[in-house]
Amino acid sequence: MTKNEGPHRRWNPLRRAWVMVSPQRTQRPWLGEVSPKAALSGDAYDPQCYLCPGNARAGGARNPRYESVFSFVNDYAALLPQPVAPRAPASPLLAAEPARGLCKVLCFHPDHSLTLARMTRPEICRVVDAWMAECRELSALDWIRYVQIFENRGAMMGASNPHPHCQIWSTGFVPDEPAAETEAQRAYMDRTGRCLLCDYLRTEQNAGERIVFENQHFTALVPWWAVWPFEVLLVSRRHFGAMPELEDAERAALADALQRLTTRYDNLFETSFPYTMGFHQSPVNEPAPGSAARAEWHFHAHFYPPLLRSATVRKFMVGFEMLGMPQRDITPEGAAQRLRDCSEQHFWPRD
Repeated sequence: MTKNEGPHRRWNPLRRAWVMVSPQRTQRPWLGEVSPKAALSGDAYDPQCYLCPGNARAGGARNPRYESVFSFVNDYAALLPQPVAPRAPASPLLAAEPARGLCKVLCFHPDHSLTLARMTRPEICRVVDAWMAECRELSALDWIRYVQIFENRGAMMGASNPHPHCQIWSTGFVPDEPAAETEAQRAYMDRTGRCLLCDYLRTEQNAGERIVFENQHFTALVPWWAVWPFEVLLVSRRHFGAMPELEDAERAALADALQRLTTRYDNLFETSFPYTMGFHQSPVNEPAPGSAARAEWHFHAHFYPPLLRSATVRKFMVGFEMLGMPQRDITPEGAAQRLRDCSEQHFWPRD
């Protein structure tokens, strides 16, 4: 790829959709919104925080004085375990059905000031262990079909609380994004007899130009089809389908990769870098675990950060992106190079 390449489209085989790349738009002047730079908190405890140890949550329950990870059922859950039938539609064009689920919150650490980037690898390992345990526990409910772990980091990405935490939504249906990825991976395996992401990872390793870093068990790369400016795909190097299947060495390697990637993000613009991150894994309970029908699934995580030019200028998905198709300005190769150039020593060291 050349730096002066003109507008073109790139294919996303996981979503079976196109994204438009317009490198020449990086030169346009910017007189639009400039957001405030994310404030860095040095306070280990905030008496007003609903998630700090010992504090009362907004719904009235009080947190224990936890010293490591802590999970609880979301006080304001988007889904409920007991389905409620919607009002019968007056037309077949107005389809609706009950949506059943169980939503949980997982606090990463009792220290209010921390993020994954500033936590130690053993501390992140405890988070990974908690994710694995939550997936096992939730998958044991026979009506659950999918477990979605995700983190909204920063106010710019809609996080309602800065305390280090994520959410785990388990659903009685497979949501649209993993459902689309299921179909794409299954179609590729049916056509070739091989795993889509195994083949894609080998392609990226041979090319090298979009890889940010690798450890023994995970590869972090800016995907060929990236939509967000500094989007990253974190891919397991071994083929397996779900979080509970992590082996001990992979568990430690995932913690290592999460720390290294989020540190590079923070160092890029010397800010607490906002993003939405989530793990995509195989559906549960349908079909049965271990069946051949689940063989297409390859465990991975998506990082979608909004920042474009600086800590205060973000990418907006509006206009053509909403009405036509996704479009990006910085090439994935350029974004990968900038992330590779970032240090893995955090600009704001932890005391």
